[in-house]
Amino acid sequence: MSFLESSSLNGLVVHVAESRVAMGNQAAAGIGDEIRACLRKQAGVRMVFAAAPSQAEMLAGLCREKDIDWARVTAFHMDEYLGLAAESPQRFGAWLRHTIFDHLSFATVHLIDPGDDPVQSATDYAAKLNEAPIDIVCCGIGVNGHLAFNDPPADFDDPFTVKVVDLDSLCRQQQVDDECFATLNEVPTSALTMTVPALLAGQAVFCTVPGSAKRSAVRRALLGPIDPRCPASALQRHSHCTIYLDQDSASGLRHNASAHC
Repeated sequence: MSFLESSSLNGLVVHVAESRVAMGNQAAAGIGDEIRACLRKQAGVRMVFAAAPSQAEMLAGLCREKDIDWARVTAFHMDEYLGLAAESPQRFGAWLRHTIFDHLSFATVHLIDPGDDPVQSATDYAAKLNEAPIDIVCCGIGVNGHLAFNDPPADFDDPFTVKVVDLDSLCRQQQVDDECFATLNEVPTSALTMTVPALLAGQAVFCTVPGSAKRSAVRRALLGPIDPRCPASALQRHSHCTIYLDQDSASGLRHNASAHC
C-alpha cells in the first residue's frame, strides 16, 4: 500500500493523514458528515464512543463540528473498568465527560456504571443499547488488536451485547504506556465491554488509530485474515467502516505485506 490520502483495503476505506492532529480532524469531519446525514433522514442518532487517549484529537475535532443538532444525539460508551471508585478519573465515563460529553448538549448520555453487580449492569446496559439500532460507532484498535475490551482470542459470534471480561497483560500494559495509570498493578484486571458483534451492529463504524505503538495491530487488522486472534480484523466484515491513521500507525502498511496475528 502506498501512502495515498485515501484508499480501499479489504473492503475498508482507509485514510492516512500527515499528522495525529490532521488525522483527528479528518475523522471528526467524516463522523460529523455521517451525523448530519442521519439527522436529515431520521429523528435522532444513537452513537457509541471509545474512551482512550487515541481518540482525543478526533473528539476535540468533533466538538468543533458545525451544524450538528446534538440535542438529537444519544450517546453510549463501549467499555468500563471494574473495581475503580466511582469518582476515579480513570473511569472511562469520567474521561468521556471531560473530553466530550460535558462540552456538547446531547439528548441523553448513558454511562456504564458497573455497580455492585456487574453482570446485572451488563444486562441493563445491553437493554438500553438494544432499544433501537446504533447508527454510529467510534472506536480504536488496541496494541494487541483488541476492539473495546475484547482481547484475543475474541468471540466473533458472541451471543451477548455487553459482558464481563478479564483483561490480558498487553491490554493492561497499554493503559500504563498511555499514562492512564502509573503502574501495572494499578490497572484493573477486569471490565465490562460491548462485544464484537454488538460493535459491528452499528450502521457505520469509524475507527481512529494513531501512533507507532499501533503499527503492528493495524497491519494485522487490515492486511491479515479475519481471525479471532486479532479482534480488530473483524472490521473487515463491516460494509461501512472507515479507518483513520496517521503516518506512524500506517507505516506497517507500506509494503502491503502479508500479516499474521
